[in-house]
Amino acid sequence: MVDLSYNQLQGKIPRSMANCTQLEFLNLENNQISDIFPSWLGALPALRALILRSNRFHGMIGKSATNQDFPKLCIIDLSNNGFSGMLPSNYLENWNSMKFVDKNQPPYFEVLPKLDSLVKYGYIYEYSITIFAKDVELKYMKTPYLLRLIDFSSNRFEGEIPAGVIGNLRGLILLNLSNNALTGLIPSSLWNLTALESLDLSQNQLSGRIPGNLAQLNFLEYFNVSHNHLWGPIPLGQQFGTFLEDSYQGNSGLCGKPLSKKCDSSISPPPSILEEDEDSGFQIALDWYVVLPGLVSGLIVGVVAGNFWASKNHEWFLEKFSRKRQPRGTRGRRGHRN
Repeated sequence: MVDLSYNQLQGKIPRSMANCTQLEFLNLENNQISDIFPSWLGALPALRALILRSNRFHGMIGKSATNQDFPKLCIIDLSNNGFSGMLPSNYLENWNSMKFVDKNQPPYFEVLPKLDSLVKYGYIYEYSITIFAKDVELKYMKTPYLLRLIDFSSNRFEGEIPAGVIGNLRGLILLNLSNNALTGLIPSSLWNLTALESLDLSQNQLSGRIPGNLAQLNFLEYFNVSHNHLWGPIPLGQQFGTFLEDSYQGNSGLCGKPLSKKCDSSISPPPSILEEDEDSGFQIALDWYVVLPGLVSGLIVGVVAGNFWASKNHEWFLEKFSRKRQPRGTRGRRGHRN
């Protein structure tokens, strides 16, 4: 374990740490480290926890160099940095240790020293960890083995949440993607995360409805989607009956309990969503494909009808005009005879 947190370290992570092949925990939080994402740490075969919170990391994370990076990673905290670009779906797809939990393992992360030391002194190394989840600071004197954590909050990530990838991380306990610039829908595949206890998607630009199947997450204790562009009814039942109004504030289109706004039977998305969504160009183009044939058809009908009425009016005019001129001609001829 290497814990250098809460110092004033600057510069970059030394590349020589790639030689620490037995490293399991790396905690560099609350420093002044300015670096890009240390993807080269993915070659460490035993690394279980990577905590880089509250530094000056920046740039896009990019794609995984291989399909075996961070093979045992269970805990990753990149919050309060300057990471940008899309969420690293390529890495998420490879983090197999977050997809299942071996319940036959010991209850806490621990390292056994050499056998002679264990017999002589009778101790085991255990790791402590502090995380920010469920809107509070949680400090574990012993890190639970079941803990599976992803915290990408307070960065500059954008784009959609990768639905197919995120739904496979069935061992996740805590997922925090808040305070970014994420767009698109809340993936309904999140209901696969049956062990999830905390889900924070607040302070983004997510749109659409809250998937109703999220109500099936029986262990969900904390849920926050405030300050997005969500609309429609809030799911009912199970844990959703325990969440307060603060979990939904800043979404003018949401309705239902615990909000005071009741749901109308005919709920439609607010127009502001299409105006504010940068990806609404496809929807606008689709509307033109629907409207344009109607305009052309209406124009053709209008021209035909106009010609029809014009011809009718022309005949009527000639008929009326000829009738009025005929008596005058007759009177003139009679005067000539006299």
